[in-house]
This record gives sequence, C-alpha cells and structure tokens, in this order.
Amino acid sequence: MNRIKFRKTLSLFLALSFMTAAASCGKAPVEETETSAETTETTTVGTAETEAPTEEILAPIIVETEPPFIPFTLHDRSIDEANDENFISLLTHLVTAYENPTEEDDWRIYNDLENIQAVSQEDYELANFIVDNWCEVFLYMDYNVNTYPDEVPAEIPNSSDHALVILGYELENGQMQDELVGRLNAAATLAEARPETIIVCSGGATGPNNREGNTEAGLMRDYLVDECGIDPARIFIDERALTTADNAIYTFDIFQEQGIHSMTIVTSTYHIRWGQMVYRTLAYLYSVQQDYPIEDISNYCYDTEPTVSVYRAGHRFAACQIAEILGLPQSEVNQLPSVYDY
Repeated sequence: MNRIKFRKTLSLFLALSFMTAAASCGKAPVEETETSAETTETTTVGTAETEAPTEEILAPIIVETEPPFIPFTLHDRSIDEANDENFISLLTHLVTAYENPTEEDDWRIYNDLENIQAVSQEDYELANFIVDNWCEVFLYMDYNVNTYPDEVPAEIPNSSDHALVILGYELENGQMQDELVGRLNAAATLAEARPETIIVCSGGATGPNNREGNTEAGLMRDYLVDECGIDPARIFIDERALTTADNAIYTFDIFQEQGIHSMTIVTSTYHIRWGQMVYRTLAYLYSVQQDYPIEDISNYCYDTEPTVSVYRAGHRFAACQIAEILGLPQSEVNQLPSVYDY
C-alpha cells in the first residue's frame, strides 16, 4: 500500500471523525425499540458462540440441487497460517480506528500491513484491499448510501449479467417484518427501473415461533411476485443463509450459475456498510482464487435505524465475518472485539 496515500486517507478521516465517531451507516445510532431483528448474526464472546437474542431458529431449508462447481465455503483458508495473528491485529486496529480514532491508528495499520507482507505478498495484497475498502466504507464521512424512494442511481446498469441482491431480515412468527417489506419495496422500485436484471433473494428459516419453517427468501419471492408484479422468472432464491456472510457465499453461488458479474445490494441503511465489506472481501477472493470477477456496483437501501441494539456494532460484525471468510480459526476470531460489548 502506498504509505503517503494511506496517511492522507486516514488523516482526513481522523480530522473529521472525532466529532462523528459514533455515526454508523451515515446516521447516528439511536436507542433501539424495534420489535424485529435482522437475520440472526452469530459471533463469539470468549470461547462460547452467541447469537443475537431470539427464542428459536429452525433448521434452514437446503437447496436440493448442487451447483455444477465447487462452491466457496465459509471456512476455506485464504491466507498463510503464519499471518493469522497479523490479520487479527489488522482487523482489530481497523475497528479501533472507527470507534476511537487517534493519530497512532495509521501507524498501527501500516505496521500490520508490513508484518503481513513479510510473510506473503499475496496476503499483503488482500490485506491492502481490505484496508482500502474499510477506509472507503467505514471511515470516509461522505460514503454514498442510496436510499429508497430517491431516484435510482444512474450507475446501476440495466443488464442481464447484473443482479439486485436483497438481504433478508429475521422473521417473526414465520412472517416478514416491516423492515424486510421496506427492503422489498426498494428492490421492486429498482427492478422496475432495471427490467433486464435478475433478482436474488437471500435468507433462511429464521425467527421465533416459525413452526412451518418459512424462509425469508421464499416469502420475499412471494411478495415480489404477488404484491409487486415482478416476473417470477427473474427471481432466484437462497434459502440457506442465516448470516450476512452466508448471504454473500450463497448468492455468489447463484452468480456463477447465472453468469452474473456485477451487483447492487439492497438492504437497510444501517446494514449496508457491514454488507459491503463482507461482499467485497468475498468478491476479491472469487476473483483471485476462482478467476471469477464480480464487481460491487452500488447499493439501494430502505432508510431506517437499527432497532436491535447489537446491530449498532455492524463494523464489529464485519470484522468477525471477514475473519471467518478468510478461514481464520475460531480461536483467533475470538480475539476480535465482541459485538456484544459495543
């Protein structure tokens, strides 16, 4: 990474972020009173795995037909084992730079990058990519979040190799909550404006009292067809995902099946930065490891605040899920700042 470029980037952020360090996704978080929760995200505290509060999650419905390729799995190792601690240090310092910025942040991150490069040039290029995107997504104050019902951004293409990816949100009593309906209304506006694109709905069987095992993706498809008049032939579903990292992995499987090379993420405003980091990291690995480039084009979001307090820690979720995507062992992931302490 260019040292001068990085110092300028982070220094600009530091000058701005002391007044806005608590801001997330372009908006300051508020106390959460919402009755819903996003698709259950898991991480670890100490040595025990913990979930965002929910009474019950039924087993997800598994897609029966396997794709004609070897899909990426969550724990594929993507870096040299000797760099495990260096990547954990880097991710920790990126989280710190967002939460409590100091003048020493750029030096710590630069040293992490140097340590990674000393082990592997390929790992360094990956780490450099993560740092650049973290700066853009979490540290730049002018990161662009496109919100529904504002005009559809011109940069979103109308092409058959472009996908509109709708990220699910936890069900309540087996039914969609208002937040997921808001995401779907945003997606329907996009779909009408870009009729050549495909639509990917991602989300498994989640939430308390979901006795029938309804999936977020299945209900999303039904809503888009029955309520929004979307052609069902355009809609592809993943009914397995239970986390944002799952969303990325399983939708990328669909991308390969359908020849998709660019995408627009449709989610809530507070969730887009977290989602962008997970999707961009996986896209980098697909490009390098499988020679399958996928470009993250844009976003279009339902504008709302997080109504479950743990989702204020989207940056911490992002760091943990990036570590998991890189294949870091759970013992290393446990060292990252806990989402439940934020």
